[in-house]
Amino acid sequence: MSQAEATIAAYYAAFNAGDTQGMLELVTDEVEHRVNEGGIRRGRDKFAAFCAHMGVSYREQLQDLMIFTSPDGTRGAAEFTVHGEYLQTDPGLPEARGQRYVLPAGAFFDLADGKITRITTFYNLSDWVAMVSA
Repeated sequence: MSQAEATIAAYYAAFNAGDTQGMLELVTDEVEHRVNEGGIRRGRDKFAAFCAHMGVSYREQLQDLMIFTSPDGTRGAAEFTVHGEYLQTDPGLPEARGQRYVLPAGAFFDLADGKITRITTFYNLSDWVAMVSA
């Protein structure tokens, strides 16, 4: 396993364990976080705030994880299935009532010196809204 693949795998292991600190240790101070249908967050502090918010509004486990990396270890991608529960209403989204969802998703990464410098996450928001609105 390459260092890039190990870093991404460790990031998702921390995610699934609910270990935000473990995730934060794998990103640079200047990490760029691009979330689906949202703005760009720059910096570990903003990424930490996002993680804290997600931990309150959603309970998620990622399954069927597949990791892909470039030969030089500077880029990576992951594909996975999100198994989640919508716990607390997120502003501008449907009301949370503990709805469960299963959603295919993916992410792209830039890496340097064993750390993640960029995370870009993708999923189909319309599909998620339909699942939690049913």
